[in-house]
Amino acid sequence: MISLEIKVNGTLVWYYTVCKREVWLMSRNLTPDQDDENILKGKISQEEHYVRNKKEIAIDGIKVDMIASKNGKIVVSEIKKSSKYLEAATLQLKYYLYVLRGHGVYAIGEIRVPDERRVTNVSLEEQDIEEIRRIESEIANLISKITPPEAKKIRFCGKCAYSEFCWA
Repeated sequence: MISLEIKVNGTLVWYYTVCKREVWLMSRNLTPDQDDENILKGKISQEEHYVRNKKEIAIDGIKVDMIASKNGKIVVSEIKKSSKYLEAATLQLKYYLYVLRGHGVYAIGEIRVPDERRVTNVSLEEQDIEEIRRIESEIANLISKITPPEAKKIRFCGKCAYSEFCWA
């Protein structure tokens, strides 16, 4: 094992749910193919939707897409191009809520999928905090290893911008 000064962030939490190998690659600043169709679609989706309401914040390894006030509550929103990765997006948003809570900001979350006209409400519960702490520890352990986890074919490989790192 090697010692790296890598802080767990929302992106690593998202990738942790999808593919552990991607976590390791991303932790090494190995950038996925920026011309990948899915990455481009995601960037366009975020730029096109909610332009008027978009107020990003960045703090402690998180960068939320949109923050607003609704009915006296702080609402943190993540904008996604598809609900295909809803589990990963939910965990990522719970991680954001966890980090914000650590700074004394108690917020609720929404995952917005504008192309599907879908909004999923997300809240942070006690069991989520335990899970996030466990995942932070697992990510830290994973990225401290010298070599990445072995490549395994999973259902997400077909549209992965890292596919050349695994299958070339």
